[in-house]
Amino acid sequence: MSRKVILTCALTGAGDTTGKSEHVPVTPEQIAADAIAAARAGASVVHVHVRDVATGQGSRDVELYREVVRLVGASDVDPVINLTAGMGGDLVIDPSDPTAQLPGTDLVSGLERLPHVEQLLPEICTIDCGSLNFGEGSQIYVSTPDMLREGAARIKELGVKPEMEIFDTGQLWFANVMVAEGLIAPPPLYQLCMGIPYGAPASPGLLNAMVHLLPEGAQWTSFAIGRDQLRWVAQSVLLGGHVRVGLEDNLYLRKGVKATNAQLVEEAGKIIDSLGDAVATPDEARDILQLDRKAGAA
Repeated sequence: MSRKVILTCALTGAGDTTGKSEHVPVTPEQIAADAIAAARAGASVVHVHVRDVATGQGSRDVELYREVVRLVGASDVDPVINLTAGMGGDLVIDPSDPTAQLPGTDLVSGLERLPHVEQLLPEICTIDCGSLNFGEGSQIYVSTPDMLREGAARIKELGVKPEMEIFDTGQLWFANVMVAEGLIAPPPLYQLCMGIPYGAPASPGLLNAMVHLLPEGAQWTSFAIGRDQLRWVAQSVLLGGHVRVGLEDNLYLRKGVKATNAQLVEEAGKIIDSLGDAVATPDEARDILQLDRKAGAA
């Protein structure tokens, strides 16, 4: 029997990718246009970051989020909107003086990462479930247990579904603790993020082990970055999960060919179909995740 697979498109992210591909959207109009195109190509969910229009760098500006949500809402498509709430956790330290913060630091409390969620009430928002050495150098992503519990409680009050982003096995452990403590409304939604230095490697065996640590009744999705992105669609589907593609995580359709978000969605849809399953419509995704349709009505 065919299973419905939720297909998320992560549109732009916050990484330094705007100079690497002309297809990476920057302005609210470009991000919304990509969200609409991805939905028309079959995306069930669109995952939204916003960028400073002048610099192209990631932003926490509520008005930028508001404009993206408005434009998508005024279109002829109705994807589930998933707003990142991960911005505001970046700490860049001076290795010779770890008490000194260097340019690139954007570090605020857990609640200060949520104003756009509080005002716009998306159906889903992300919550990054732990701290991480983020690549080479001296950048750390900071998300402590106290921050996470406080943020999760507020997200639950708002009636928004948290997508718990898991970058390593210890983060999965703590996400399970939050579920056990009742901070996450059922069904819990996990995003298993693979291949980000230095988190969980993009190893099929590790993905399988992480899936076996999920609590009964959980919904989960997974992605891998770069060249592993499209092959990871199959990895996730074969283990019973949902999938994510998009320019946040990968810029190429194949070697030497730069992708658009809509093209990546189309390719993911073909893979899902070839495995005998079907991409969930936005409303089917809402049913699977038990989303509150009052969200997004702000």
